[in-house]
Amino acid sequence: MSLPPLVEPASELTVDEVRRYSRHLIIPDVGMDGQKRLKNAKVLCVGAGGLGSPALMYLAAAGVGTLGIVEFDEVDESNLQRQIIHSQADIGRPKAESARDSVLGINPYVNVVLHEGRLEADNVMEIFSQYDLIVDGTDNFATRYLVNDACVLLNKPYVWGSIYRFDGQASVFWSEHGPCYRCLYPEPPPPGMVPSCAEGGVLGVLCASIGSIQVTEAIKVLTGTGDPLVGRLMIYDALEMTYRQVKVRKDPDCAVCGPNPTVTELIDYEAFCGVVSEEAQEAAAGSTITPKQLKEWMDDGENIDVIDVREPNEYEIVSIPGARLIPKNDFLMGGALQDLPQDKKIVLHCKTGVRSAEVLAVLKSAGFSDAVHVGGGVIGWVNQIEPDKPVY
Repeated sequence: MSLPPLVEPASELTVDEVRRYSRHLIIPDVGMDGQKRLKNAKVLCVGAGGLGSPALMYLAAAGVGTLGIVEFDEVDESNLQRQIIHSQADIGRPKAESARDSVLGINPYVNVVLHEGRLEADNVMEIFSQYDLIVDGTDNFATRYLVNDACVLLNKPYVWGSIYRFDGQASVFWSEHGPCYRCLYPEPPPPGMVPSCAEGGVLGVLCASIGSIQVTEAIKVLTGTGDPLVGRLMIYDALEMTYRQVKVRKDPDCAVCGPNPTVTELIDYEAFCGVVSEEAQEAAAGSTITPKQLKEWMDDGENIDVIDVREPNEYEIVSIPGARLIPKNDFLMGGALQDLPQDKKIVLHCKTGVRSAEVLAVLKSAGFSDAVHVGGGVIGWVNQIEPDKPVY
């Protein structure tokens, strides 16, 4: 459905701006009026990572007058495969500052506002209230639900995107005109059920595909052009090179945007999404060792069986010496339990400690009461024991 323009047009474009945006101005559906609306628009990008990189760059190039950036992280070398707003020279810099410099290099007429810190329930309302539209480039469920609920409570539209390996999704959520994110996903998946990009990987160029769709939708909403993805979910399969759409209807029982909402204020989203399940937390309590402890056990010849619960392709990148690979899913399906030794202490590890904690819960319930896992996983091992090894 077509919607009215979100923002009023600016009073004028300068001569330099007319030259810069001339290819927009000659499009009848954009024209001078649409470009003035872009100039007057205030858009916030949540994250300057995989999706935030192309989104910020194209929003800047399009002439959005004010761009806000919420980002707390620093540029890491592993980011450069997909986060194209950053360069080799930016490694170690705050992502927000690196992104700002790139944006201003693309378009010096953009006003860039930095919000350097983690987006949380105690600052989101104040930050979001300064902007017309939000572009969500986050990669975790807790922040996604936080963004959604804040936008519903403030009656702000936001453009959502998600990426994983070769698959991407995008939609526009605006509770005044259609469904919200909770209408599509009322509850988060169980902890550990859906791997993050850090665990499962992502094709770098997929970020550009979905990020550019997000910017296209943002421009349409801001200028009142075309038919935005309100009430529709766009699904992209890069391997098959297919796009398909699914209708998303407003849920009359939605906890936040329904007629009788049960969520009327922001909640504890980490607890709601359960970053680590209660079972895993209970299992890890008192059964977590450090990489240094594991190294001491190895050096002392302790009777242990070190098991890596990551995926084979992760194991090929870097591994702890002597660890054998049994992927997490083999434990969840029960097949791996029968092959575990009864006369050795089981030591589990993954990349950072989340998956191994979930597997530890399975082992504890199966009777392996003395099993432990390595807090920090193989990343902690590399940082503390073998710093010359690669990390990912």
